Amino acid sequence: MPTLRADARRNHQQVLEAAREVVLAHGPNVPLDVIAKEAGVGIGTLYRRFTDREGLLRAVVLDALTRAREVAERALDEHEQGYDALAAYLRGALELRVSALIPMVLDRLDPADAELTAAREAGAAVLETIIDTAHQDGTLPHDIDFGDIGPMLVRLSRPLPGTLPTEVDLRLARRQLDLLLLGIQHASDDTLGAPGLTRKELRVSDA
Repeated sequence: MPTLRADARRNHQQVLEAAREVVLAHGPNVPLDVIAKEAGVGIGTLYRRFTDREGLLRAVVLDALTRAREVAERALDEHEQGYDALAAYLRGALELRVSALIPMVLDRLDPADAELTAAREAGAAVLETIIDTAHQDGTLPHDIDFGDIGPMLVRLSRPLPGTLPTEVDLRLARRQLDLLLLGIQHASDDTLGAPGLTRKELRVSDA
């Protein structure tokens, strides 16, 4: 993307953030003028930035993946213990709702898109590092692995069926995450019974 002026960058980011929230609330087929209105820009501005719906959805996913990776990197930098880094990452990623967004729009995007694939892999690699760190310092049972953490975020991030206001739904998701983190914190390999799927095993199961 060409370098944008400061005001153009703000408009661009406003559109991406509005699109993420509107798509999460109403699905990927929501009228584009609804997104433009939520972003506080004209529909012409939206079309100048994104030529079609798929281009907008792709940009929204890339932005969310990038921000989620940054949350993970910051969690690693700011916390000495692996569990604390994991908790910080999960809370930050939940706010972005990227784990809910991607399944909603995945069938609208090119599965062979190299940039999207690279962004997903980069984020997953940092999460894997957080989990490995927590295993090594003893703050996370070895039986809790990538296949537990990643899919858990997907389940928590998806809006509940019905007409709950977005903020109420997010409050519930935050509380449920806190409850799950308490469970993780007090779990042990002796109580879990079987190991979770590694990242490699999860890829094989999805194939």
